[in-house]
This record gives sequence, structure tokens and C-alpha cells, in this order.
Amino acid sequence: MIDNLNLHKQPIFEPNLQETVAASITAARLRFTDRLEMLKDCDFVFLAYDTPVLDDDSSDLSPLKRAIDDLADVMKNDGVVIVSSQTPVGTCSVFRASLQKRNPSVELVYSPENLRLGEAIECYLKPGRVIVGADSQKAASKAAQLFGLLDTEIITMGLASAEMVKHAINAFLADSIVFANHLADLCEASGANILDVVKGVKSDERIGKRAYLSAGIGFSGGTLGRDLQVLAKLNKSAGRKSFLYESIHRFNGERKNIIVDKIAGIIGSSLNNKTISLLGLTYKPGTSTLRRSLPVEIAGLLAQKGAKLKVYDPQADFDEIKGELPFEICSSIDDALLDSVLAVILTEWKEFKKYPWEKAAEKMNQRRVFDPKNFLYDLRLKDAGFDYYGTGFTNTGDSYGIA
Repeated sequence: MIDNLNLHKQPIFEPNLQETVAASITAARLRFTDRLEMLKDCDFVFLAYDTPVLDDDSSDLSPLKRAIDDLADVMKNDGVVIVSSQTPVGTCSVFRASLQKRNPSVELVYSPENLRLGEAIECYLKPGRVIVGADSQKAASKAAQLFGLLDTEIITMGLASAEMVKHAINAFLADSIVFANHLADLCEASGANILDVVKGVKSDERIGKRAYLSAGIGFSGGTLGRDLQVLAKLNKSAGRKSFLYESIHRFNGERKNIIVDKIAGIIGSSLNNKTISLLGLTYKPGTSTLRRSLPVEIAGLLAQKGAKLKVYDPQADFDEIKGELPFEICSSIDDALLDSVLAVILTEWKEFKKYPWEKAAEKMNQRRVFDPKNFLYDLRLKDAGFDYYGTGFTNTGDSYGIA
């Protein structure tokens, strides 16, 4: 792995990552090593593990604990460890005490990562703001000076508050997604159009244009679920009787079953031996990872019902799926659509919007598209002779509204 990184070979797909790393190595600003002693002269060390998420969406902190123990042996006097990995509230205080037990001059700061897969480089260089959590003024000042190089607002607070900020943001986003999906179901039942409704809701200045109100298949990837689990456990340990966070988590978990039911409803009969095209399997565009991907889970549920699945994704790393694959991997959109009775858009890759859908009419057994995230909505596929089904509006008559 280290040799590949130093040769500019990246283990994942991320826009501009290859070029950014290559340029930094060439300019001697970056190098990779697995030798811990190389950190002994560093003023700052970032702990940036992708905190593993267990099947129940709880956090596995063992890699972070091992790293803290290792760093305690090599950090220079007055060095600062900056934790950007996601940690349950209270964790960083324990980590700080562990470091200072060996070297009281070493400090720890929590600055939650601000990355979104598919936009990681842009997010990091232009973060909008940086949260700095520290339990000493010296540590806060050092970290603020470092992050000042990004020319952005820096918000300082205590360690626990910074950890809670990350939980709160992700819980709020998760709630917004679940809320939008529930609202979309009510729109379908009442004849309203979710895209028009969301446009109206976002026009309220108390909510705003960037509100996370996109209906679809629910959230995946583990990140949001992990923070909901942290807050739910904290709520329980505090003796509270509210089940807000548990409910958000449960409703989101049920969403994939609703999507499968919608697919069965569109086909109108048993899914057994029905050929279905799944376009997009990564949990979001701009990444190759299939880890904790809802589209993969939906594929598994459809396969259990006997559907024959043909899958195309432009970047997915199918090696991440252990065991026998429940679908056929296709090398193109055309191959995936051949002989299909329904195409399902599960990831919003631009390639799917640019595809000349009139070609699909020649390849599919039935011209039906289910687009649960309404990604192709503005293509007006119904006008091109397709039965087009989205989320949050009926499929009868002119369902396009004004969105």
C-alpha cells in the first residue's frame, strides 16, 4: 500500500485526488510511510482514520485507541494531536488524558472532518468553517493558527462540544432525509408533487435553499447512522424517555423495503425471473466505495425475491462485496438495459442523465424507468414514451408540475 501511494497510485476513486497527491509528492510536500518514528519531529499529527462502523451502526474505536497509544510514545514536547475521525462524545477527553499521562506537554484537539465523498478535495480546501475543540487555550490557539492557512471561519469550543457538533449535524441531516421521504409518500397519496413542495419549503428563509430535503432511498454509508446511535445511547444513559434518534434510524432502515415494494408495484406481479436493470450501486456519485451502500442492500432484497439483476456503475469497486454477487455486472448502460422490464436509477451519476434514452427503447423489453431520487425528472421521459416513476408524485397524467 505505501509503495503504491508513493507511486501516485490511489486505493479509491475520488475526483482530483490522483492529481493533487501526485503534484504534492513531486513538489516534496508529501510522502507516505508506515514508520511511526518518522512522526517524532512533527508539531501536528492528524488522526484521520475512517472510524469503522459495525453492523448496528455503532463505532469501533479500537484503531483510534491503538493510534493514541502509539502516538504517546513518539510525540515531541508540546506537540498537538488533531483528531478528525468521528468519535462518540467524551472519547477525546479520554484520549487526551491518555496522552498526557505519558507526556503532560502533549495536547489533543478535535476538529471533525468536513469531507463528502466525491467532493473531498474541494470540501477540505474550502470548508466554509472549521470547528476546533480543545480543553486548553494553548491547544486551541495552535490549532487555530494552523487552520488559519485555509482562510476560513474558525469556531473554537471544548472537546465535548466539538464532538457533539458533529453528532448534531449528522443527526439533523438524517432527520431531514427521513422527513423528506415521509413527505414524499404523503405527496404521492394526496396528488401533490414533492419537487414543487420542497421548492416552496426551501423558499422560507428559516429553512433555506441548501436544506437537505431530497426524497429518495434513504441515507447510507454508516456516517449518519453512527451519530444517531451515539445520541440514542447517550439519551438512554441519561434516563430520557424520548426515542427521536431511534425512530429516525428505524424509519430510514425501513426505506429500502419501501423502495423494493414500489418496484414490485411497478412490475405488477412476482419479481421472480424478471430482468431488472440497476444503474448505480455506489451510495453516492463521485466515489468507488460500496461499503454500507443502500443500493447494494436493495439489490440483495430484489435478488431474494428472485429478480434477475443486471448492474452498471461507472466506478464501483465490486471487490468490496464479499461472497457471491447477487447480480450480473455489465460494462455499459446498454448492456445493463438489454431485455430489462424496468430500469432503476439508484445513484446520480451524470452519465445516466447524458445517456440517450431513446436508445433504451430498442433494448428494453418494457420502457419503464423507476427513478427514486428524481434525478432524471427534468428529462421528461414520459414525453419520450417511457413509463416514468419517481418519488413524491403520482404517475398519472401530467405529473411534472412546475418543478
